[in-house]
Amino acid sequence: MDISQIPFYFSEYIMHFDKYIPVVMASYGSLIYFILFMIIFCETGLVVTPFLPGDSLLFACGALSATANSLHFGTLFAICLTAAILGDTSNYWIGEKFGQKLLESHNRLIKPDHVEKAQKFYEKHGPKAIFLCRFVPIVRTFAPFVAGIGTMHYSTFLHYNVIGGLTWVGLFTGAGYFFGNIPFVKENFSHVALGIIIVSVLPIVYEFIKAKTGKE
Repeated sequence: MDISQIPFYFSEYIMHFDKYIPVVMASYGSLIYFILFMIIFCETGLVVTPFLPGDSLLFACGALSATANSLHFGTLFAICLTAAILGDTSNYWIGEKFGQKLLESHNRLIKPDHVEKAQKFYEKHGPKAIFLCRFVPIVRTFAPFVAGIGTMHYSTFLHYNVIGGLTWVGLFTGAGYFFGNIPFVKENFSHVALGIIIVSVLPIVYEFIKAKTGKE
């Protein structure tokens, strides 16, 4: 393979891995669970990989588990949930131990605007941000990191981490399992995925409106 083609392959096969799951399943069998674990773990646990697929990956896997014998829904759910919770946990501790130093070093792999968005999100919603951010791409990668830098107690973080992970993984894999194999959904998957993302940010919109209207 030409070295110049590496960026293309990375962008096409890793960032859009959800489209190639059937091919990977056919080639590697049960190794798919390990690959999925690593993608979800890195997407939620490493501030340098917020671009990895999350919502669409869970939805696609849920849809495939409805028809593919080699992808068991129960195992899929357990693997993705474990990866999501451990990912946020590792991100919290990275932020707690090294976050301030990483920000002060102006590391080019960590985009300041992403951190700033997560900080504002965290400041606005408090501990609930750990739950709410599960449904917002990129922000969900940086919110645990910011929580680790801040003063959130770990037990509080873990509470919202687990609840958020259960809801996020359950919602998207469940939606994929029950709706992903409907012909219309199959033929318009990209539009459906966009719709899923829009629906997923509704809790954030609700919190924003509530804050603006001053309701408890």
